[in-house]
Amino acid sequence: MGIGSESGSGSSSDDSPSSSGGWSMARGLVVKTLVLIGGALLLKRLTKSTTRWDHARHVTRSLSGEKFSKDQAARDPDHYFNIRMSTCPAAEMVDGSKVLYFEQAFWRTPQKPFRQRFYMVKPCPKELKCDVEVSSYAIRDAEEYKNFCDRSKDQRPLPEEVIGDIAEHLTTVHLKRCERGKRCLYEGSTPPASFPNLWNGASYCTSELAILKNNEIHSWDRGYNDDGNQVWGPKEGPYEFKPAPASSTNDMFSSLNFPIQQSIEKRIEGSFVLQE
Repeated sequence: MGIGSESGSGSSSDDSPSSSGGWSMARGLVVKTLVLIGGALLLKRLTKSTTRWDHARHVTRSLSGEKFSKDQAARDPDHYFNIRMSTCPAAEMVDGSKVLYFEQAFWRTPQKPFRQRFYMVKPCPKELKCDVEVSSYAIRDAEEYKNFCDRSKDQRPLPEEVIGDIAEHLTTVHLKRCERGKRCLYEGSTPPASFPNLWNGASYCTSELAILKNNEIHSWDRGYNDDGNQVWGPKEGPYEFKPAPASSTNDMFSSLNFPIQQSIEKRIEGSFVLQE
């Protein structure tokens, strides 16, 4: 018993203040080490460089979805109409480029698109000073693709059919990241007078595209004749397309719900359609 009692008193000596302080110090070092390691990993993640494909994926996501120019048409009904823009993934090329189906229609007749295109989105070639390349193509049998994005996947043309239906190359826009302080995330345009177009007396066309926050898209397509005079497309500025909440699509544009005559619609269509 005496030996046991001595042993017990020896054991209690291990819990002396100096021993407790050493354990606290060791535990503090462990916590600090873990914090430093976690901070280093977080910093590495935050400072990881964005790849060219990351930019292309961001632009692809921003272009996709259903958007309307409702707000702009409400502000300036004399120059802008409420246009529905619908875009969605359709296929992927062997090099990783994304093929998107794109169409525009008057908001009240979405089943009758007046403009249909394929967009191909991929990183810019390394020799060019840009981040993302967005090219538009005609569709070989556009009638088969009407309301493509509104259909269930089993009712859409297959990806291999989509690739086979990519027709004439129309335009290419080179996008660059916007400078700090600007509203946009990416912006760019076609090279001057580089894409031929014969619609309404034009000899060439230009396109400007801007990707803003919240997936807002600004698009400005115009046609010019040989003298450099604009012959189609909006003159006041780009069309501004914003995603619309699902709940508001049924009463879309109620504040400007007036009939548009068929002749006017045909004339307005001319300002959008790039004839092949």
